[in-house]
Amino acid sequence: MAPLTTDDADTSNGRTTGPAGADDRTTEVLHLAEELLTRRHGATVRLADPEDLGGSSRSLVVRVRVAENPFSLPRTLVVKHFLDDPGAGEQSIDRFHYEAASCQLLTAMPSEERASPMLVANDPAHRLLVLEDLGRCATLAERLEERDPKAAERALLGWARALGRMQAATAGRENDFGALLRRFGERTWRDPLADDARAALAEVPDQLAQLLRVEAAPAGVAEARRAARLLGGSGHRAFSPAEIRPDNCLLTGSGARFLDFEWGCFRDVALMGASLRLPLPSGGPARAQPPGMAEAMVAAWQAEITPVWSELADPEVLRERLLHAEVLWVWLSTRALLPAVVGVRPSGRVARVVVADPGEDAPAVLSALWRRLGMDAERAGHVATAEVAAAVVGALGRHGGEAVLPPYPAFAGGR
Repeated sequence: MAPLTTDDADTSNGRTTGPAGADDRTTEVLHLAEELLTRRHGATVRLADPEDLGGSSRSLVVRVRVAENPFSLPRTLVVKHFLDDPGAGEQSIDRFHYEAASCQLLTAMPSEERASPMLVANDPAHRLLVLEDLGRCATLAERLEERDPKAAERALLGWARALGRMQAATAGRENDFGALLRRFGERTWRDPLADDARAALAEVPDQLAQLLRVEAAPAGVAEARRAARLLGGSGHRAFSPAEIRPDNCLLTGSGARFLDFEWGCFRDVALMGASLRLPLPSGGPARAQPPGMAEAMVAAWQAEITPVWSELADPEVLRERLLHAEVLWVWLSTRALLPAVVGVRPSGRVARVVVADPGEDAPAVLSALWRRLGMDAERAGHVATAEVAAAVVGALGRHGGEAVLPPYPAFAGGR
């Protein structure tokens, strides 16, 4: 399970734009996509043979065959229909707007730099995206479930390099992203992580004291709060898919390609690099990376970004920025997970960006996060942070945190 994914990866307000039945919804999506493509091209386009690709309770994703095509459309396409309403109020984020703007930004890039499916068409009125079909490729998650450690290692390193390439290619494009969002009616854009991370920096010391009886020393709290500088404007910002679940990465013949940009945003690149050190998000049981893999993934990612940000080639500079980013992820995850770990109801505003729900693995996941932070803080000479981490790990042991996350099947002693 993991530290860095979005709030309600499989939740919805239950409202859809069509009939309640899944077959009826699929039929409606086909008709909407046909109408969109017909309007776009000025002649009839027919789609057939819808194949459910999963999606979630707030979106329907299907592969379709282009049955009648007077143009040069590919033989198959992928259609994503957002079923939930965007919500209301200042804190609301319309996921369709963010995904559509993200896909437009990435589609505008040269094909060799594109890290996503190409956007073919979109319909804001019906909250519909028509995307390039990348084919029946394995996902990174599937590769990690197989019994081939070499293939899994290549996939993880290729994934990390692709993340770095995407960030390097989108450096300096933040204003373009903002302009695309404004075309969808978003007057301003915000990283959904930022508010929750600032709340975590303010609330976690009291959480630790009240729920774990751990008093974070003022020096440790001060070190953590200095990490907030990554949340504002910096010279190291680039596009992030925000949710880096392995099942949202397709391993194509042209390299790793990313899916699902509902929380796409621009943020400091260190937040992506630090996420590679931590347990990866997952829709299944929590798993641990093999020894040394996190370091190898960070090195692969670093090699791609340093042509743009040459100062990050300096090990000391990179280590400091990654540690600050790691603090933000660990504190944010603590705010989200700790109440459930100790068996109390959360208080205050619910986080919009949390750890993908690890269920019964939450104590082991939270302990693994703090253990990794403590190790990296000690290496970087941040003694106060390392001491807080050690105290938290010890306290979590009373709540099931002594359990060790098992390795991915690919690294569990197979051939």
